[in-house]
Amino acid sequence: MAEKNLTLQLDFRSGLPIYTQIVNQIQSQLVNGILKPGDQLPTVRALASELRVNFNTVARAYRILDEARIISTQQGRGTYITEIPPPDVTETLRSESLRELADRFIGEALRLGFSEREVSQMVRDRLKSWKDAKTDDQN
Repeated sequence: MAEKNLTLQLDFRSGLPIYTQIVNQIQSQLVNGILKPGDQLPTVRALASELRVNFNTVARAYRILDEARIISTQQGRGTYITEIPPPDVTETLRSESLRELADRFIGEALRLGFSEREVSQMVRDRLKSWKDAKTDDQN
């Protein structure tokens, strides 16, 4: 099978590590049917060059995906999508991504001098705003 052309959108200002963004987007493309079992992914070096990121960043993302059994790298043949991961693996990856995002947000907020109470209240307020906006969109 031919190598799949990956379309990844990286946000270097998001605070979410680039390797996590790569993992999340490959996983999302698999779940949404853009990537399918058997599709070949670019080599680590090719993807790093295309994304203009460090080789080790892509290698770390591929290693996480390999450990989650989402991809398989076969020496001399390439890297392939294996199958849609079991729900527990998907949930673990989602949880890790959310944890890292929360850690970065909390760390930055505390570094800027906000109290834990202020951070907690802001999260509650923003979640309520999102819920209210979603409810308005459905009406």
